[in-house]
Amino acid sequence: MNYKERDQKHLWHPLTQHKLHQEHLAVVRAEGVWLYDEEDKRYIDGISSWYTCMYGHSHPKIISKVKQQLDVLDQVVFSGFTHPPAIELSEKLMAILPSKMTKIFFSDNGSTSVDVAIKMSLQYYFNQGQKRKRIIAFDKAFHGDTFGAMSVSGLSVYNGPFEDFLLTVERLEVPNEQNITAVLNRFKDLLDSGEVAAFIYEPLVQGAASMNMHQPEHLEKLLKMAEEADVLTIADEVMTGFGKTGKNFASEYMHTQPDMICLSKSLTAGVAPMALTCCSQRVYDAFYDDQMSKGFFHGHTYSANPLACTAAIAGLDLLGSEEMQSNIQRIHKRHLEFEQHIRSHTKVKQTRVSGVIFAMDLDIEMERYGNLRDQLYHFFMEKGVFLRPLGNTVYTLPPYIISDSELDLIYDVMEQCLEIV
Repeated sequence: MNYKERDQKHLWHPLTQHKLHQEHLAVVRAEGVWLYDEEDKRYIDGISSWYTCMYGHSHPKIISKVKQQLDVLDQVVFSGFTHPPAIELSEKLMAILPSKMTKIFFSDNGSTSVDVAIKMSLQYYFNQGQKRKRIIAFDKAFHGDTFGAMSVSGLSVYNGPFEDFLLTVERLEVPNEQNITAVLNRFKDLLDSGEVAAFIYEPLVQGAASMNMHQPEHLEKLLKMAEEADVLTIADEVMTGFGKTGKNFASEYMHTQPDMICLSKSLTAGVAPMALTCCSQRVYDAFYDDQMSKGFFHGHTYSANPLACTAAIAGLDLLGSEEMQSNIQRIHKRHLEFEQHIRSHTKVKQTRVSGVIFAMDLDIEMERYGNLRDQLYHFFMEKGVFLRPLGNTVYTLPPYIISDSELDLIYDVMEQCLEIV
């Protein structure tokens, strides 16, 4: 019995209707930008395995450090204990995070980092005798699959069955040149209510919303208004963090810094699950008290796992290297060149680029998980390129180590797909 057959006996995959999609490709190894199946056919990982393996798969510098750490300390409770990898990671992060950040809280994944930020924002005011229950989030936002993260997400394809059970969230249109005045007015009305605890947003790029991009100058105005109204701001950089928009963090494109930043995905370079909720001293101080009840009672068994921390440290070393920074700029330049080439195609409705992210919308109606989308996905895989279209949006977010010739393979299949739709 092969892997595909064995898989079907017991496994339940994410984002999958198993009656329609029974077989799953078995990936048995990976190296650099390549994934290999059980027949040793290889595929370029054109989306860095959901934006995690930004330095490529099994990078020797990361793997060697994790192996060394495995011989020393594999896991220890982080409540009442600390350890060198967590301390070193915090120091390295503080050297590159926006200066407003002073504390980091560990959890397990992007969704939980958002849940932590939401709970922090609600308790921040509760500890000061205020009950603020409303949260502002963008339309079509995606912040994760746990209940708090679902509440602030705005894509019903993921949240539909649970919408009656979620937190109170006010929706705000993503600002653009046409609606900015109306968005600012709506935002002011919400802030003036005095009931808003936090504004959460994906800075500059809404990933799950088909790589929808917005301008820093518009977001800057919202952040400034929230700051003046004493409303906490939460930047969900789970997807955008660690270089993907061209800077270490998308928040660096704005002058006004958030009160909290959520991080995961490429934090550990795809080696192990881990997440962080970073916050300002102001937020932390609201929990620092003689009363035990004002502490933040949220904990994950694998918080600050030493192996994950070690992988994150190695990843940060690579991110800061001249090689990776040069690669990020090279990929960005190549994306712009390809955009210039493809944008006028009759079947391309729109293109956009931010850092190493390139996206194009096909000029055709398509369900997010419909048959035509599936045909595109299988077309790319047959050509040896792993891409996951978001409805009619085809995008790539490749590892920083990708070569120009490997990028050309991605661009070629993107262009070829226009002939089959």
